[in-house]
This record gives sequence, structure tokens and C-alpha cells, in this order.
Amino acid sequence: MEDPKRLLADWWDAGHTVAVATVCDTWQSAPRVPGSIMVLGPDGEVTGSVSGGCVEGAVYESCVDAVATGRARLEHYGVSDEDAFSVGLTCGGEIDVFVEPVSPEVYPELGEALNTEHPPVAVATVIAHELPARVGRHLVIHESSVLGSLGSEALDEAVALEARARAGEGKSTVVAFQRDEVAGEPAVRVFLSVEAIPARLLVFGATDLTAAVATLGTFAGYHVTVCDARPAFATPGRFHDAAEVINEWPHRYLAREAAGGRIDERTALAVLTHDPKFDTPVLQVALGMPVGYIGLLGSRRTCEDRRRRLVDAGVPQEQLDRLRAPIGLDIGGRSVQEMAISILAEIIAARSNRTGAPLSSVTSPIHR
Repeated sequence: MEDPKRLLADWWDAGHTVAVATVCDTWQSAPRVPGSIMVLGPDGEVTGSVSGGCVEGAVYESCVDAVATGRARLEHYGVSDEDAFSVGLTCGGEIDVFVEPVSPEVYPELGEALNTEHPPVAVATVIAHELPARVGRHLVIHESSVLGSLGSEALDEAVALEARARAGEGKSTVVAFQRDEVAGEPAVRVFLSVEAIPARLLVFGATDLTAAVATLGTFAGYHVTVCDARPAFATPGRFHDAAEVINEWPHRYLAREAAGGRIDERTALAVLTHDPKFDTPVLQVALGMPVGYIGLLGSRRTCEDRRRRLVDAGVPQEQLDRLRAPIGLDIGGRSVQEMAISILAEIIAARSNRTGAPLSSVTSPIHR
């Protein structure tokens, strides 16, 4: 799957003028999160998405117009529009999309905004302003410096302060300032593009199933770590899609990561070692942590054996109740690829606090 930001950087480096459409705000059942982009390339090709298909045609036309006129604009799409049938979000949501022309001349800060070696805290863009000339101005915000300007030093300082305060959230959002709220500035809406902090997926056990889980986990946006105490099995070449491959006893590695503050409620743990000398110690450590998901590979008999061992080790019942064993959803998977899909599906459902039931059988909103 092509990364629209990588292509955008390539086109910008080559001096092309393109158009970028960015989801800034969403309501109800919107299919893309704020920060999602669609790029109209120099030859008319499209990469990325802002709605999963239902308003792409209308956004494409806005992108064509932005390149032709050189003007940025904020578009609103949703079922409340008069032309909802033709361009509205038929899924029932509403979105704000900011469409702007982009080139080295009109957006000289983009290279720094897309810097992956030293990424900024946030990139701020004026999406609505009482002074039209301010719309489309950018500010690239680092921990101790900024590049560009939103039109005034006072606004730059206020937005940078807000961005740094929100940096730990890892969520893109719109910040609105009313008239005179910032040193007499007119009313303004600013979109803060913040790179999402990937949730961690720790996979214990160096197996073929682990390789499939690492590949799918990385594809789903997780920062995947594979850990196994056996150096002959835990090699980077076997798990090239993982961000890290660690040769260490799993329970020691997990305890050290927790002590370093690198484990939180978004962390998911998949114990795939299938060996009690590895399984039991790491589960003893894991079940006492406030992580979001703990799954154990094994047959029902194997999983019951692990539970007995944990009870004998003094693990309380309320902690045991958090363990998902056997790991995965009931989809009938037999190959390692199908089993990996089952495991990732359960991890995602747990993270979203969803049931994992077929969407056709539930009445709750698809997107929350």
C-alpha cells in the first residue's frame, strides 16, 4: 500500500505542484480519522483517502480547482448537505476536509513537516480565518523551535504552546481561538496535525506464527517487538517486519520495559511461546500490569494447564480473568496467516472495547 506522505515528499522534492486534502474534523460515523490525507499528484493520479470512497469524487474536484486557482479552502461533507446523495457521507457521518495546493513555493516548510528522522511535535495549518490571506499558512512546531508562521507572532506562540501541551495525546485535532482571545487576533481555526504514537504489540516466542502476527501488526500500525530467549530462533531476518527483535527471557524483558515506563494501557501482549518455562513467568509479570490485552496461544488443555500453574504461583483470580486463552477469535483459521488474522482481530476489538461480533448482528455505530 503506497504511503501518500512519501509520494507527497517525492513530488515536493521534484518541484511539482499538487493538491492535498486533509481530514480535519469528524462527527458521528466518519470512516477516516483526522489527519488522513488524499493527494492529487502532478499527472492527475490520486493516492490516499479521506472517506473510504463516499466523497472522494467531490474532494478530487476541489483538489483540481485548488491547483488551478492556487486557493485553499475548507470543505464540509455530510448527510445534512443538500447534495448529500451525490457527495455526502452516505454512512451517516460528517467531515471537514481542508484542501490546499502544495509546492515548494507555497509550502516551503513541508520538507521539515515530513521529516521522519527528527519529526516535529505538530504541524499547524490555518483552515479558517477572518482574513482570507491567512488561510493555508503553516507552522512546523518542534520542542524548542518553530518554522514558518501563521501570520502573527502572538498566534504562533499560542498555537505552539497548545501543540506541545497536546503532544502526548498523539491525536490530530482542530483548535479554535475566538476574536481577541490571542492578543487581539481575529477569530481563527487551526488544524494541529500530530503524528499518532503507535501502540505497542509485544509478541513472545519466535515462531512462524509470530512472523505472521508481526507482519499484520505492523500493517495495522502497531510498533511490534518480538522477544525470545533463544538466539538461534529470534533473528531479525526471520522477523523483518518487526520494529525490534530481542534476545532475552520474556519475563525479564517485560519487567524492564515496565520499569522504564514503556508499557501502558494501549500495549498488547501475545504469548506464543507454547512452552511453560517461558509462558508462566511472563504471564505472572504481565497479568499484574495495566495493559490492554494479554493473549495466550494453546489448545484448551494447554491453556488450562497454564491457568493451574498461575494459580499455584499465587496469581489472583481477578488477574486471571484478564487472560484471553486460547488467543484469537473463532474464525476457523488453520494456517499461520489465518491464525494471525484471528489474533490481530481480537487485539483490535479489545483495544476498541468492541465485541468482535459480525457487524450485521449488532446495532451500535460502526465507527465511534
